[in-house]
Amino acid sequence: MPGAISPTTFSRAQVAKNNTQDSLWCIIDHKVYDLTDFLDAHPGGNIVLQQLGGQDATTAFYNLHRHEVLQKYSGLCIGTIQDETPEVVDPQPGDLSAVPYAEPTWLSPQFSSPYYKPSHHQLRKALREFVDAELKPEAQQKEADGSYISQEMIDKMAANNILAMRLGPGKHLHGKTALGGAVKGEEFDYFHDLITCQELARVLSRGFQDGNMAGMSISLTAVRSWMKDTKLRDAVTEECLSGKKKMSLAITEAFAGSDVAGLRTTAEKTAEGTHYVINGTKKWITNGMFSDYFVVGCKTAKGFSVILVPRDDNVETKKIKTSYSTAAGTAFIQFDNVKVPINHLLGEEDKGFQVIMSNFNHERWAMTAAVIQWMRAVTEECLKWSNQRIVFGKPLSDQPVIRAKLARMIQHTEATQAWLESITHQLNTMTYQLQNKHLGGPIGLLKSFTTRCAHEVADDACNIFGGRGITQGGMGKVVEQFHRTYKFDAILGGTEEILSDLGVRLAIKQMPKARL
Repeated sequence: MPGAISPTTFSRAQVAKNNTQDSLWCIIDHKVYDLTDFLDAHPGGNIVLQQLGGQDATTAFYNLHRHEVLQKYSGLCIGTIQDETPEVVDPQPGDLSAVPYAEPTWLSPQFSSPYYKPSHHQLRKALREFVDAELKPEAQQKEADGSYISQEMIDKMAANNILAMRLGPGKHLHGKTALGGAVKGEEFDYFHDLITCQELARVLSRGFQDGNMAGMSISLTAVRSWMKDTKLRDAVTEECLSGKKKMSLAITEAFAGSDVAGLRTTAEKTAEGTHYVINGTKKWITNGMFSDYFVVGCKTAKGFSVILVPRDDNVETKKIKTSYSTAAGTAFIQFDNVKVPINHLLGEEDKGFQVIMSNFNHERWAMTAAVIQWMRAVTEECLKWSNQRIVFGKPLSDQPVIRAKLARMIQHTEATQAWLESITHQLNTMTYQLQNKHLGGPIGLLKSFTTRCAHEVADDACNIFGGRGITQGGMGKVVEQFHRTYKFDAILGGTEEILSDLGVRLAIKQMPKARL
């Protein structure tokens, strides 16, 4: 290696001499990179690299790339500049971000919170290490190729009791320990649940995020709460939480979404009264393509019922392509004379509306937690970009209009996180029955408000990133994906309009009888 002072240290003059196709070096953040063999492999072509040969390319690099690109190609680094020290933060799996507002205030050393205890911090750290090192690489791959989560990853999550944590606090966690001792199942509360929702969303792969057992997290909860046959309930729970079987919630149809009363799928009892025979279709069912069980909303003799339906030869699933990746396993399902024992009924026959409505609270709360994490991630992306992007000789953040957009993004994110934590505290202090009675309206209003905020954040972020904000790769990929997919949270689990109206209707019911 010509001109080396030592195997790892070089002078700037020595780097300057390596400026041809035969030997092309450059400097980025006081480190020396040999790009000779990378010229033809560079996604942006060889010319841009040749233009920077032998030079300090730090400003040019960070004007186009994020730091993780350097981490990805760390093998090209051959040393450092003599007597100089790298300045850029080099984050490792599990690290907190140093960017302002990139973490919720309870994780900032200068702030305190009444809600979080040492076990919450322990779980956050352990879960983020798992997400960064294990889950995110697979999520990025699956999001790109549209394939489903691997059984190997499901097994890893089951072994760490992450699948069990997805259901929230409860007896299903008793006797279990999460992530090698981060928190005991008996101690797991709704703030641990909140951490789980937000840390898992950090994979920043929206289709995979739902493909990562989201169907189970909104269906097995109903089985746990409403199935009367406790032996069957526990057997199905064990199958799903061990990763051996998958489950999804099948309520929505082409004929009815938020209008649950308009469902056409039927469940008729056999003459001997031992089974239900189910006929009908369901649409937009998350994880439906690979589920072994379906929690199905059906019309019964005198009303609406919810039944656990195992997959058999009379259950047909077809893939639906939506705005996000097919990694979510979104399906159209047909039930053609599917025979199910009557002990698979959840709750009371003809009274399934109560089952579904009580199940919606946790689903909507969890969706809100995840979309707030996305808003925070997008805000972080914009803060980074506006500081490193040079326009007219100045950082983008020197423009008042950009700072105004950043201010709105921070405001939306912090306001919704604070409201979420307030409701989470109420979840911790109420029984399941009281949650159903008092929190349906507030959670509905919070979800509706949060996805309206997400709309504003996505719009501002896209404009900050310009062309990169509508490009599925490179610097703006997180912004592009959020702008394309935030509507899933605005529609799934109840649309903004339905939930806003629900919140107000429930409030009006509590109005005092006397005129004020």
